[in-house]
Amino acid sequence: MELDPSLRALITTHLRGFHVQAAAPSGHRSAAVAVAVTEEGLGARVGGLARPLAWSTRAALILTRRASHLGNHAGQWALPGGRIDAGETPEQAALREMAEEVGLQLEPDAVIGRLDDFVSRSGYIITPVVVWAGKAPVLVPNPGEVASVHRIAVSEFMRADAPLLEPIADSVHPVLRMPIGRNWIAAPTAAVLYQFREVCIAGRATRVAHFEQPLFARK
Repeated sequence: MELDPSLRALITTHLRGFHVQAAAPSGHRSAAVAVAVTEEGLGARVGGLARPLAWSTRAALILTRRASHLGNHAGQWALPGGRIDAGETPEQAALREMAEEVGLQLEPDAVIGRLDDFVSRSGYIITPVVVWAGKAPVLVPNPGEVASVHRIAVSEFMRADAPLLEPIADSVHPVLRMPIGRNWIAAPTAAVLYQFREVCIAGRATRVAHFEQPLFARK
């Protein structure tokens, strides 16, 4: 069985009714990330919790762990994505980066919509693009950029203990984290995941651009 098409219809309806907030033009570089909805699929060990080694119709999002040799954000959780090249739209960049990082080729009609821009402390305006990846049976990490690829069940992001908010000394806004298993993901990736949960699944117009990043994620 494939993912229930009613989930795509739900996400589409919620995004059509959501007013996206774009970041003001600045000297920041432009980037896009793919928030790719797929089947949970083959199990991966996340935070010590093993997923069933069988195909499942439960929805998941595709996340990566960045390669350890990268100069920026090495080893951190991330959504497939990167800089927007000259002449590209955020949608085109997100699909290109998805193909380059995890080997998943998606057509333009896989795009469902956007979430709010997030301005990172590392100097990027990040545009999240929500895409329908379907079964995505083969995901192959690009060793130059990605250490591992993970399918994290959407239900994991709907946990009652999410998000985790922690004060930080240099801001009036808290750091946002999203728990997965016994581990957690930090903003900016966590902020995008939390807004996906709130807007796309729960239908709540929740804003996340004000949340902070931990110090290690600002480099």
